[in-house]
Amino acid sequence: MAVTPATPTPAAPPLGVLPVLGGYLRRFTPGSDVGLAIGVVALLSVLILPLPTMLLDFGLATSITAAVLVLMVALFLNRPLDFTSFPTLLLLTTLLRLSLNVAVTRMILSHGNEGPLAAGHVVAAFGGFLMGGDVVIGVIVFGILLVVNFMVITKGSGRIAEVAARFSLDAMPGKQMAIDAEMSAGLIDEKVARQRRKDLEAESGFYGAMDGAAKFVRGDAIAGLIITVINIVGGLAIGMVEHGMAFADAAATFTTLTIGDGLVSQIPALLVSTAAGIVVTKGGIEGSADAALVRQLGGNPKPLAMAAGAAAVLALLPGLPALPFLALAGLAGGGAWIRFKHPPLSPDAITAAVAAAPGEPPIAESLRMDMMRLELGYGLLALAGGDSPRLTEQIKSLRRAIASEMGFVLPPVRIQDNMQLPADSYVIRVKEIEAGKGELRPTMLLAMDPKGSAPGLPGEATREPAFGLPALWIAPSAKEEAMFRGCTVVDPPSVLTTHLTEIVRENMAELLSYTETQKLLDDLPREQQKQVSDLIPGLITLGGVQRVLQALLAERVSIRDLATILEGIQEACAGATRSMATIVAHVRARLARQISDSHVGPGGYIPLVTLSPEWETAFAESVTGPPEDRQLAMAPSKLQAFMQAMRGAFDTANAANETPVLLTSGAIRAHVRAIVERIRPNTAVLAQAEIFARARIRTVGTI
Repeated sequence: MAVTPATPTPAAPPLGVLPVLGGYLRRFTPGSDVGLAIGVVALLSVLILPLPTMLLDFGLATSITAAVLVLMVALFLNRPLDFTSFPTLLLLTTLLRLSLNVAVTRMILSHGNEGPLAAGHVVAAFGGFLMGGDVVIGVIVFGILLVVNFMVITKGSGRIAEVAARFSLDAMPGKQMAIDAEMSAGLIDEKVARQRRKDLEAESGFYGAMDGAAKFVRGDAIAGLIITVINIVGGLAIGMVEHGMAFADAAATFTTLTIGDGLVSQIPALLVSTAAGIVVTKGGIEGSADAALVRQLGGNPKPLAMAAGAAAVLALLPGLPALPFLALAGLAGGGAWIRFKHPPLSPDAITAAVAAAPGEPPIAESLRMDMMRLELGYGLLALAGGDSPRLTEQIKSLRRAIASEMGFVLPPVRIQDNMQLPADSYVIRVKEIEAGKGELRPTMLLAMDPKGSAPGLPGEATREPAFGLPALWIAPSAKEEAMFRGCTVVDPPSVLTTHLTEIVRENMAELLSYTETQKLLDDLPREQQKQVSDLIPGLITLGGVQRVLQALLAERVSIRDLATILEGIQEACAGATRSMATIVAHVRARLARQISDSHVGPGGYIPLVTLSPEWETAFAESVTGPPEDRQLAMAPSKLQAFMQAMRGAFDTANAANETPVLLTSGAIRAHVRAIVERIRPNTAVLAQAEIFARARIRTVGTI
């Protein structure tokens, strides 16, 4: 049995060969870097190497088609920066036309005697069909196209590009500052600011490039005129001298080919010049040119109606054709009627309509926080509305009183209903957190005994919400009897306002935000602004000033004398240490007159409870840590003993109708205050340096 040898199978190429070949081929396709380089080299080679008529026709067709494409792209642009490659494209199209001009000139001068097809079919078509076989007509048409392109479109677009480049460069610093200001104000983030700066640089570079690229079109027109003259003169000389042609035959042949070549080059040049003019004149137009023209020409019915009337009048004049004018009058009149019945919305109206359109509120709305909010049950809504909104007026008075007394502008208090609350209840919230609540009887009055006991009157027993004192809700008819018995009688809005006042006083430090601090400094008189500029940010930041003011407000020290506070901060910051405790202590010492005056009692003196030397030493020895962060480290048993001794001393003073302050040394004042605040938050703790030298004092107790 014979065995047939197997036919050898050709070896398959390695798996990686085809992708590699495809990658090399893609580099030569249009739009790649190598493809563009080859195209430019090919254009330059046309200036030297002769072309066959087939390639010449293809090149001329490419020039005309590319010019139409550039014009269409320019018409439908939304903004000039969408066509940043236009200056480069303008150079390449100009180079293409000049290369083809040189190639056609070579063909005309070397083969013009062979007939009208010597320079290709495209040149022959423009020279024969578009000229109508008449050389004079061709020369006139060519001259008109040259004048329109060179004197009108190219010159105008070049001037616009020059002015736009100048204005763009002049406005660049201001636009950059505006971007930086918006980013500093928080209106935009770093990513948006970076993109805007990039667009600004691209805009300046684009208009600068357009200013120079406009010279290409101008030079192209001049080169076309020179080439045309050379072709005619050279063609006549070559035809009569080398080929023995008669003058009439040489003039007809070479002039026809030359004018055909001029028309083939000038028509694409005119289209590209028109595109350049559209691009540079589109700086302030939004959207595509067609939409902008229709919107602006047909947006108002009055101009359309006037144009329709003018066309109708012209149709009635003797000697003028009536049909075209009447048709135009009808079109313009119809457009005016439609626009009158359906006027376009103005930008403000569109914005208002979008804002008023129902829809889901943005997520950012849910992130906003009310600094102060008063929530009322449905039974208390009449206090904030109706014919006599006592509550809102009293809140306005409260804001004025707080500003006058403490130098602190209370943020607006938002009043809203809360159906989840009982009918006669209210809640006061500070930064969305409940800070106080209570109940009111809208149709009754609250009576309180100044001695602290429950009034002996018929009514509903309760407790005053602000201070927790025993009180009584009584009918309005019992008001006179309650006042006769020495009781204090207030209406429900006043009860709520008093409670709100105490909540505000307890939380003033938290309500003083960074923004409010900046407003306080901005509202200082002009002569004090120099002090602010010397202090911030050289010696302390605005946040540091905010912390000092918050520390004062936390102990109910008025910050109205802001000039003295700033002086104290400046003096404290000039020292070696800049710890916040040291700065606050120095500022409080500068405010000694104000602090002492605020604690003068009815007797005309400041009642004091002092620390014994033993407690002074105990506290001083218990303070540890670096100077900028001193901490109190006292045994819990000793702290308990101190609090019991303090309660006893203050109870004894209160029994004697005194409201004393606790006096300590400056080194331990802040630490003692931190302890006292937890058990007697309304008790003032003063350092010895905070007692004004001329203030009258009296010691009413010792711990």
